[in-house]
Amino acid sequence: MPLPFLTADRAFDANEDIALPFDDHDQWRRPYRPGPWRVGMAALLLLPASFVLLAAVIIAAAGSAGGAGFTFGFAALIILAALRLLRMGVWVSRAGLRQVSFFSTRTTPWRQVAAVRTAQQPVRWLGLPRTVQGQALVLVRQGGEQALLLTDHNADFLSRVEAFDRAADMVEAWNAEYAAEAH
Repeated sequence: MPLPFLTADRAFDANEDIALPFDDHDQWRRPYRPGPWRVGMAALLLLPASFVLLAAVIIAAAGSAGGAGFTFGFAALIILAALRLLRMGVWVSRAGLRQVSFFSTRTTPWRQVAAVRTAQQPVRWLGLPRTVQGQALVLVRQGGEQALLLTDHNADFLSRVEAFDRAADMVEAWNAEYAAEAH
């Protein structure tokens, strides 16, 4: 089963000299690959999901429809959590910039983006409360509100500084292309 959100930046690898290598800029794209930490966490979630699905089949074979339905539902929740974990991150299109977190999604149209810049600041390590000094890609909206988009210590870029720099450059290139058109 193809998972396009895992291979979203294949065109970026093939066309590194082109800032916006996709033909269809209306489709939402993640300008980087999910990191090994994020993929590993999703894989660790899918492991117990397989056991829960096996238990659901055994419960269904034993004749308890209610228990089997509950167990299948629980397995579906685990699988959905793993897929949501893989979809987390920053997505770009002609319409704007979309920040997907585990429980929410926020889309900012390019006309509301004042700047996208890289800054040195304390960042959270793997999303945990512990902070370390690192780089962050910061979105500045028209009203002056700032949002943290990416850090070099999150699940996508921990120990992958070059990948963070390339992703930050790609998001900044999308901003340069479409924020100028929107204003």
